[in-house]
Amino acid sequence: MTGLSASSTPPIVILGAGGIVRDAHLPAYKKANFHVSAIYDLVPERAHALAQEFNIPYVFDTLEDTIQRSPSDSIFDIALPPSAFLSVLPFIPQGSPVLLQKPMGETLSEAREIRDLCNSRRLKAAVNFQLRFAPAIAKAREILTAGTIGDLHDLEVRVTVYTPWHLWTFLEDAPRVEIVHHSVHYIDLLRSFLGNPKGVYARTLKHPHSPKLASTRSAIILDYGDSLRATITTNHGHNFGPQEQESYVKWEGTCGAIKVQLGALMDNPKGRPDTFLIAKTLEDEGEQWQHLPLAGSWFPDAFVSSMQSLIDFSTGVSPVLPTSVDDAYKTMAVVEAAYESNDHGGTSVRY
Repeated sequence: MTGLSASSTPPIVILGAGGIVRDAHLPAYKKANFHVSAIYDLVPERAHALAQEFNIPYVFDTLEDTIQRSPSDSIFDIALPPSAFLSVLPFIPQGSPVLLQKPMGETLSEAREIRDLCNSRRLKAAVNFQLRFAPAIAKAREILTAGTIGDLHDLEVRVTVYTPWHLWTFLEDAPRVEIVHHSVHYIDLLRSFLGNPKGVYARTLKHPHSPKLASTRSAIILDYGDSLRATITTNHGHNFGPQEQESYVKWEGTCGAIKVQLGALMDNPKGRPDTFLIAKTLEDEGEQWQHLPLAGSWFPDAFVSSMQSLIDFSTGVSPVLPTSVDDAYKTMAVVEAAYESNDHGGTSVRY
């Protein structure tokens, strides 16, 4: 991505000072030398703590004050729960660049309202589906585009980890959890490689160790016809130590394969490095897997690229905004279809 020099990037104003801002947004922006000019949160102590840690010049006491006193060329990084978007977006100055935290609403109807509101206010709005931009994913995209592993016929995401859901207490009363708050990443990722699926088959389930949550495990099949298998399987309740945990994306082609480990989800909260494997099918020697080096990982590096893509679009460097609200709405449409599939159940077996 070409991007602007760090000295010419516009100021970033962050609304929200939660864990994702502390652990991903701000480390990424610091690494990229982006200029974060202000931060606001309903809990002022959190905003002040992050401002001190990351040398942010201004902390404001109200949303109105934050927006009124921000520079006219600000990018608004709205790192809030999706339930807050429709109440916050009307305050954003018309025509401003905006980066919304994922998901884009809890339901497709909310996503439609968010999209329409952004468009009516002429906001240059994107959704932070940053997994698309992770260094390992970008490397895989380059290899597939070059035709190195042949024609793609299988794309699989598998997650078997222990996720400490208790850290996100706002999810305890949510009617939807796993697909809309986590597997939405993978649905968006598959769309970015394969386009829009024709249909979805899905089942999402509770876990006995997380009885307050609507679901923490899912199995999703995206329908791309008879020649391409696309699957997402997640189990966030694998609390048996790190040895057998898995978190990977795997592409199989007619003459090779790629397997990427997404280490951030594993051995929580320590995490592991992302890794990249590639195999070429050789007639005489079979498959030989090789490790390729990676520069960076999903967290925090992908957050650099998601913000950079918005900067490039808003400043005219790029004509394309990859995760625009219009594109993100299509990801949310697949999410909604997955829940509808879950509600309708499978085909009855006639014994």
